[in-house]
Amino acid sequence: MNAPAVTPEPLQLVLGEEELLVDRAVRAALEAARLADPTADLTRVRVADLTTPLLTELVSPSLFAEARVVVLEAAHEASQEIADAIISYGRNPADGVVLVVLHSGGGRSKVAKALPAALKKAGAKVTECPKLTKASEREEFVRHEIRVAGGRTDAAAVAALIETVGSDLRELASAAAQLVADTDGKVDENAVRRYHNGRAEVNGFAVAEKAVVGDLPGALEALRWAMQLGVPHVLVADALADAVRTVARVAPLGRIDPFKSAGELGMPPWKIRKAMGQTRGWHPAGLADAMQIVAQLNADVKGAAADPGYALELAIIKIARAHRRA
Repeated sequence: MNAPAVTPEPLQLVLGEEELLVDRAVRAALEAARLADPTADLTRVRVADLTTPLLTELVSPSLFAEARVVVLEAAHEASQEIADAIISYGRNPADGVVLVVLHSGGGRSKVAKALPAALKKAGAKVTECPKLTKASEREEFVRHEIRVAGGRTDAAAVAALIETVGSDLRELASAAAQLVADTDGKVDENAVRRYHNGRAEVNGFAVAEKAVVGDLPGALEALRWAMQLGVPHVLVADALADAVRTVARVAPLGRIDPFKSAGELGMPPWKIRKAMGQTRGWHPAGLADAMQIVAQLNADVKGAAADPGYALELAIIKIARAHRRA
C-alpha cells in the first residue's frame, strides 16, 4: 500500500561533459530515489579512486534496507578491471541502489570508450549532456529554460539575454528563471534590458561595442565603470578581441543575409546583424591594426604589462585611431 508509484531506475548513464546538465541529471536521480525513500543517501566516487572491493561495498544492499544513490564520476578513466566490474553489476543491479555512471563519451582506452555501449546494452537509462558549443544550441537552451519556468519569449529577447549574460549555462539558467518570476512570464527584449541594466558593462561588452564604433569617450567611460565594479581585465580584453575579430570577418562581405550566413560564419544572425552596423567607418588597414592591438592586449593583461588597466585604456585609444585610419 505504501509502495512508491515510481521506482527509480537502478542503472543510469549520464553521457557528456556539459557540467550543468550533468549536475541536473545527478540531482534528478537523487530526487527520484528520495521519492521512493526519503532517507536515500548520496555517495560520489571518482572512478580513478575506485577499487573492485569498494564498488562491491557501495552497491551491496543494506542490511537495514536503506536506499542509496552511488555516483561514479569520470567513468571514461576506468581501467579494464573496474569497467568489467561496473558492467557485471549493471547486468544485475541490487534493489534499493541507484548506480549513476558519469562518462564524458570519450576515453583514453578502448575499454573506457566501450563502457557506455555496454551499459546501454545492460539496460541503463541514458541522459545525454553534450557540450553546448553552437550559438543555436545556447539559444535553444535559453528558450527551454524560460518555457520550463512557465514563461514565453522571442528571438530578440533570447539574443539580448545571451549578449548580456554571456555563454555560461548556469548564469543563463538563473537569469531566465529570475526574469520569468519578475515579468509574470512575458520575457521580451525590454524586460531583459531593464533587468540586466548595467550587466553589459560588467562583462565588458559595452566597452567593446563603443570601442569598435570609434566612440572613444564612451568606451573609456564604460571601461572606468567596469574597473570600478571589479571586472577582471582579461574579460574586458576578451570582449574587445571578440568584437574586433567579428567586425573583421563581417566587413569584407558587404551586405549579406545574416540568416543565410549564420552557418558559414558560425555566428547567430543577431551578432552578424550587429557587426554589419559596426563595420561603418572601418577600412582594411585599420582593421589589420586593430587585430594586432587586441592580440598585444591579450598578452598585456595576462602579465606582459606592468599595469593591465593602463594597457586596456591604451588599447582602446589605439583602436579608436585605427577606426579613423583610411
